[in-house]
Amino acid sequence: MSTRLIAIGLAGCLVLPALATPLEAAAQDYPPDLVRGKAVYERHCQGCHGPEGYGDGPAGESLTVRPADFHRLRSSLKSDEELLRTIEHGVVFSPMHSWRGQLTNEEMTDVLAYIRQLSQQVP
Repeated sequence: MSTRLIAIGLAGCLVLPALATPLEAAAQDYPPDLVRGKAVYERHCQGCHGPEGYGDGPAGESLTVRPADFHRLRSSLKSDEELLRTIEHGVVFSPMHSWRGQLTNEEMTDVLAYIRQLSQQVP
C-alpha cells in the first residue's frame, strides 16, 4: 500500500503520513469521463436526485430523508473525497445506500465529476 503526505498546519507545516485508499488511488489514475458519469447518474441517481440534481426525483418524493440537492451550498462545500465516500459507502440512517460492488471505482469518480458539473448549472 502506498503512502502520501498530507500537510497540516496553521503557523507552520506539520507533515503526517496517511494511507491512500484504493478509491483515491484509482481516482488519480485517469481523468474522469463526463459522458460515462452522466450515464451512471441517469441510471442510478436521477430517480432520487432528479434530472438536474435538485433532490426532486420521483423516487425521492416518498423518502423520509430527502435526497441531497447538489445545488445547495452544503453539497458544494463537501470535498471530492467526502462525496466519493458517500457514493461508495452510503449514508447511515438514510436511503442513500452504498454503491460499492455495484459501480466500479472509475464509475464512481465519473459520476462525481458529472455531479460537480451538474451542480454548477444555473436553472
